[in-house]
Amino acid sequence: MRSKSFEGMACSIATALEAVGDRWAMLVLRDLMLGLSRYDDLRKSTDITNATLTDRLRQLEQTGLVERRLYQSGPDRYEYLLTPKGRDLSLVIQALAQVGDRWRLQQQAQPPMRFVRAQSGTPLRLALVEEESGQSVPFSELRVEAGPGADDLTRWRLSKLAAQARTPAAAPGAD
Repeated sequence: MRSKSFEGMACSIATALEAVGDRWAMLVLRDLMLGLSRYDDLRKSTDITNATLTDRLRQLEQTGLVERRLYQSGPDRYEYLLTPKGRDLSLVIQALAQVGDRWRLQQQAQPPMRFVRAQSGTPLRLALVEEESGQSVPFSELRVEAGPGADDLTRWRLSKLAAQARTPAAAPGAD
């Protein structure tokens, strides 16, 4: 059963979530990012039912994240490849892995995958950086503000955040 659509929301996060659909789709996207492309490999890697995998691949194709390409005729067999739009989600997948790794380390479990630079093998991590200078910015210096596409609901959300920031007792960790 599908959840309520996010279509029409003035929210970039809702736009991305609408395209992805659900957590199973994220695991399929993970595998496609890792280079798996055939149905049987995706099925083995995720261990989801045929019906669920077929549904997720169809949905990812309809939202433009995945392209289906014929690789064999008689019987027809297809492989699934990330589109440029689908490759954009690699950042989200890496961010989820980075957070999951941090949580696993709290339990003394080692990360199951590492993201490294292809040429040097140097480990990579996602971070907040200034758009122009590329300088790293700590999370404590992050502020969200209304952009040119903000609607009234977005402005309301951000006004609530601004009101909390002005109230010292409401600051995180103040309890």
